[in-house]
Amino acid sequence: MGSAGRPDLACKPTRSGLYGLRAIGQRLLLRDSYSTSSMRQKKVHEFQAKLQANIAPSGPPSTPSIPKRDGSVFYPIGYGADPTGVRESSDAILQAVSDAFNVESELEMLAGVKDLGGVILDLQGGNYKISKPIRFPASAAANLLVQGGTLRASEIFPGDRHLIELWSPNSQKQQKSNSTKPIIFTHMKLQNVGIYYEDITFRDILFDSSYRGGGIFVVDSARIRINNCFFLHFTTEGILVQKGHETFISSCFLGQHSTVGGDKGEKDFSGTAIDLASNDNAINDVAIFSAAIGVMLRGQANILTGVHCYNKATYWGGLGILVKLGSSLTRIDNCYLDYTGIVMEDPAQVHVTNGLFLGDANVVLKSINGRISGLNIIDNMFKGNANNRVPIIKLDGEFKNIDQVVIDQNHVIGMSLKSTTGKLSVAGNGTKWVADFSSILVFPNWISHFEYSLYIQGGVAGGFVAHAVTNVSNNAVVVESDKAINGVVSVAVDQ
Repeated sequence: MGSAGRPDLACKPTRSGLYGLRAIGQRLLLRDSYSTSSMRQKKVHEFQAKLQANIAPSGPPSTPSIPKRDGSVFYPIGYGADPTGVRESSDAILQAVSDAFNVESELEMLAGVKDLGGVILDLQGGNYKISKPIRFPASAAANLLVQGGTLRASEIFPGDRHLIELWSPNSQKQQKSNSTKPIIFTHMKLQNVGIYYEDITFRDILFDSSYRGGGIFVVDSARIRINNCFFLHFTTEGILVQKGHETFISSCFLGQHSTVGGDKGEKDFSGTAIDLASNDNAINDVAIFSAAIGVMLRGQANILTGVHCYNKATYWGGLGILVKLGSSLTRIDNCYLDYTGIVMEDPAQVHVTNGLFLGDANVVLKSINGRISGLNIIDNMFKGNANNRVPIIKLDGEFKNIDQVVIDQNHVIGMSLKSTTGKLSVAGNGTKWVADFSSILVFPNWISHFEYSLYIQGGVAGGFVAHAVTNVSNNAVVVESDKAINGVVSVAVDQ
């Protein structure tokens, strides 16, 4: 009987058929597994894409939401200023300043100067790039604080402007001039006119001019405070004050270049750290570490205390403090002139005391009109290189009108002592004694007063000895007697 006629044989698969079914089953399982895996991967990719879309920024990194104002505090970041310094922030900061000036107030400080009530412009520690000056509004205002951040000039910032300017359109900016005529300012305290900003404070701010222009410009203002600020990379002035009075600068650092001294490029330092063309200002506890001129004084009744100037060595043409013609009533007290000195033009009522002059730093008296009056240089310390013997006081030009000048009681090591007073004792056996003060006295051929005494050693036979001063010239005093004696002549002079 054939297999077709046997049911058991017809239903029983052959060995090769079993292998075929098994292969088909495996392929189906693989296909199902692959399909399931693909679906899972697709869903994972879709989820990741949605997640990325939700968290990815659509533009530049955004800052947390900050209000424009909280009470009397204004936040430039809330106006769109970029605290990272990537984007330009001038307009945002200017708008914040404008809104602060527009605070409602019926009160005044000086007549016509609105009292803002102590509003604060808080930079919140941001680093802001600006391409134009932050010029305060024209409306006169007072009682405002700007604090806590960094202002950096962009590459297109105008090179003849300052990062912040308290400069009303009603004020006339003084033009720089090499004129030898003194600048005379109307005494604003007697008039209280022409003042547009009062009691404005700048605190804890870094002014980085990026070698384009200056740091801060103040004009026609009263009682301005610049405290604990840092001025860097200026090419004109770190701080410029014109007219007005009582700008107080304290606990600040200023330098055109970041250096702690001995910079290889020191001979090329330029700019002026602080320029005061104004009256009644004070500079206190300030260090100036790089600039052609540390402090320039072009007004009256200014005071400097605790100022350390190592801005540019005299050897390279630098000036620590320059007192311009007409800057009377100036007081320079307890300052440190570090390898750079003081230059004064026709000084009138200027006081320099308790200072330290290091590295051949000295005081130069520069003649413009040949007049000098009311100058005190006393109780200072000078230390220099003994091989150079630089005089502590040097004359630049001739002075013909000299009145009330006292240069005395200064301590000197390694430099040549100069003074307006002198004492010498000259011993000799004869009839003539010469006390030569030319190496000590400041002004040549100028002795205003003198006195002398004669001590005769061993006595004199035959009575008294006649003696007298017979010549005073070229800063020397000549004493002669009618008899030869063994004597000591002591002479004291002053100019």
